[in-house]
Amino acid sequence: MPTASYLAYGNEHLGVDVGETEPLAGHLAVLQKGDIHLAMHRELGLSLYDRHADGSGVCYSSPLRPLLNMRPGKSSSWIGRAQRAPWQFNADLDLVDYLEHEGYRYDVATDEDLHREGLGLLAKYRVVMTGSHPEYYSTAMMEAVQGYLDRGGRLMYMGGNGFYWRIAYSDAFPGAIELRRAEDGIRDWTCEPGEYYHSFTGELGGLWRRIGRSPQSLVGIGMATQGFDYSGYFRRQPGADDPRASFVFAGIKDDIIGDFGDVCGGAAGLELDRVDADLGSPAHVLTLASSEGHSNLTFAVPEEVDNVSDELVATRNDTLRGDIVFFETPCGGAVFSTGSIAWAGSLAHNGYDNNVARMTSNTLDRFLDGEPFPWPGA
Repeated sequence: MPTASYLAYGNEHLGVDVGETEPLAGHLAVLQKGDIHLAMHRELGLSLYDRHADGSGVCYSSPLRPLLNMRPGKSSSWIGRAQRAPWQFNADLDLVDYLEHEGYRYDVATDEDLHREGLGLLAKYRVVMTGSHPEYYSTAMMEAVQGYLDRGGRLMYMGGNGFYWRIAYSDAFPGAIELRRAEDGIRDWTCEPGEYYHSFTGELGGLWRRIGRSPQSLVGIGMATQGFDYSGYFRRQPGADDPRASFVFAGIKDDIIGDFGDVCGGAAGLELDRVDADLGSPAHVLTLASSEGHSNLTFAVPEEVDNVSDELVATRNDTLRGDIVFFETPCGGAVFSTGSIAWAGSLAHNGYDNNVARMTSNTLDRFLDGEPFPWPGA
């Protein structure tokens, strides 16, 4: 469970305080009782997306307080035109419900567990599945995941915008996280000069891709675009016909994947990741499906923009998409990445009888199988 993301968004005031939220999402924020309560009770603390009264960004978040927007049944006031999209904790409950419904045995670990125990935690398992939005990773967490893959682990990256920001933990403040929004990336505030380094660890903050550990090199894909009005779907790509990935599409004849779901109507939405060889996507990665059906409110992320043009929206630029990918790793392991935060919200459609759930189960079943994945061309 990406609990660092829960802390980052915990008690956020985006629907109340941030004026650009509504034009970004393409609709008015429909405030719920919880939003009003948080606006009236600032003593409950802010999120890492908010600002202090002097305009400076909030760079610390603690779990030692009620996080009112991380409760079962809580939806966002500004995501999706229907304002019912599961987000963060509730989106990850969709993954838990899927595992329960399909009868898989599983353990739940948090980001704090991963940071503290490292590779020793992951090494216990043949398969590790992320949550829907594992955006915030410490150095210890990144090293643990990389070490797990290097020794033959199987990773299912079940979301989007993952492995994006570096964060820091501190033994002096158990559970708390620190974030420095340095240099680039999607930011509701920007670090001032001299504030790019974490006080907890002394490490440079910012995007992992700028620090030298891109998501593309870890899971094959990385953040490319975001849109919060409605979700698209995935279309099958030639990589799906490669025998190496035949297990993923077993029993699936559809070209269109996930044109349904609780997260704004589709499996490809909110924040999307795609393949980029220049940023480290492995040469042997297979693109199984790519997203379509996005609106002109699906924009390029800042780190992908070198100059201003009229092609910074998905309706005019096919690089603004999500990719579902598969690739093998050394020692018989493999990675499957969905490239979309919205994926989990499509699992339960039609009583779990749908191509998103089928693709997920096909992959999980093969990853649970002890047979090593052969290295391509070996």
